Amino acid sequence: MYSAMVDWMLARGHHVLTAHIAKPNVMAAEIMDAASVYQRDMKWIDEADVVVAEVSTPSHGVGYEIAYAVMQNKPVLCLAREGVKVSKMITGNDRARFRTYRDEQDELRTIEEFLNSPRA
Repeated sequence: MYSAMVDWMLARGHHVLTAHIAKPNVMAAEIMDAASVYQRDMKWIDEADVVVAEVSTPSHGVGYEIAYAVMQNKPVLCLAREGVKVSKMITGNDRARFRTYRDEQDELRTIEEFLNSPRA
């Protein structure tokens, strides 16, 4: 699903700072120390206009990035597959939008609505 999200956003002219993460075997190719990963990821959030996060699989790093983006007053959309249990720290956050999706088309429609919505 992440790959479909990235391809869809790129095809519509959006700049996706983390597009390389959608590539197969990215984890094996990414050889960076922890401090470099942290600095890079925080820079991505600082540069982003909005944050779209797929949260179906729990990740401390993604949770941290969401919290950081919210604290930076970035619009945040958190997406999860229907039926997947997601942390109440994500679902209960009234400063980020949380939505579930049934399939790829539903997911992409939700992203489109978020990207086209007015943001303060």
